[in-house]
Amino acid sequence: MLERVDTEILIVGGGPAGLSVASTLPEDVSAILVHQDREIGEPVRTSGGCWMRDVDALGLPSQLVHPVTYADIYSDNEHLRLDMTSDPVGILNVSELYRWLAEQSRAEIRCATKYLGTRREGPLFVSRLRENNKEYEIASRMIVDASGWHCAVLQSMDLLAPPDRRGIGIEYEFDAPTHNPDRAALFFGAATPTGYGWAFPTTSGSLRLGVGLIAPDSAQSPKALMKGLIEGGALARMGLPAPKNSHVNAGILPSIPFTSNLIFDGVVRVGDSANMATPTLGEGIRVCIEHGRALGLALGKKPPGALPRWERMVHRKLALQYRIGFEANRRAASYTPQDWDRSVARMRTLPPEELLRFLRNDFSAGMIARRGAQALSRKLSNALRGR
Repeated sequence: MLERVDTEILIVGGGPAGLSVASTLPEDVSAILVHQDREIGEPVRTSGGCWMRDVDALGLPSQLVHPVTYADIYSDNEHLRLDMTSDPVGILNVSELYRWLAEQSRAEIRCATKYLGTRREGPLFVSRLRENNKEYEIASRMIVDASGWHCAVLQSMDLLAPPDRRGIGIEYEFDAPTHNPDRAALFFGAATPTGYGWAFPTTSGSLRLGVGLIAPDSAQSPKALMKGLIEGGALARMGLPAPKNSHVNAGILPSIPFTSNLIFDGVVRVGDSANMATPTLGEGIRVCIEHGRALGLALGKKPPGALPRWERMVHRKLALQYRIGFEANRRAASYTPQDWDRSVARMRTLPPEELLRFLRNDFSAGMIARRGAQALSRKLSNALRGR
């Protein structure tokens, strides 16, 4: 017989989604959050890109974000400078932000705790965990799966399989005193097949240089891509320093279409477990915080309709936008370097505000109508030429 702990809600995962759920639970709801790492915020598994307007809307501390006002976008033979002063991007101090979220938690946080699986016992979920080489059980009436792309809770209960298509990234963070702190860079093409690369300045004056790819669309490894990037001439062409004495961050996120089934009879998924990162650039922290906080509020309400309303709200906000974004993601993953040259050249014809909305995965009705009409026009033209 294992020791058993009783609680109303068990949250599996101490990333931004799980911590945000824990931050808005009512005081009278007992909850435990378990996190596999030894501390909140380490190791870092994301670059922490966000948008300054969301930082303000979510009430995140301004000292934890570094604003960026322009970005250079590169392909192998094309270059675009994107002015972002109208809608600046922010690079978050990920570790400190997660710790700030943890300070607001209304759940007991247990770090260095490995989740092993869950079974049903009547109306309860009984989850097995290991902490300090000791196994024990937590019995709860509900579970929040905020475990990330591998959907640990849903997988253990045979409710959902992990995604077979994933974005995998590696990032070198290092001091870069000569880099312009107002400048970010995105690059596409031969150096990053199926994915993209980035260079982001941080609050501490360092630079985050990263590459990501889509598996299994690409059989290469991010580490090999990074090695080729450093040893080739691409960094010098883009005016980016080579990493020295770097710290390595790495992460995985799902890269599959968004689905709106978030509730599984007492098990609720949120964050990367629910594929909430944007499909265009894989930006997810702001989305996780927004919908995680809303889920915490819904879990604390007694009327049975609160959770379905939360699920419908998430569907209303994400379903159409993510469907369009995923089609762009899938198409871009098949681009050749020549395709990327043409794409970056086309980007120069777009108004900056429209390109920013695309990168944000925020498609207005007008954009959808215009791009839909253009796609239809191309299909008709191709058909006529075929005659």
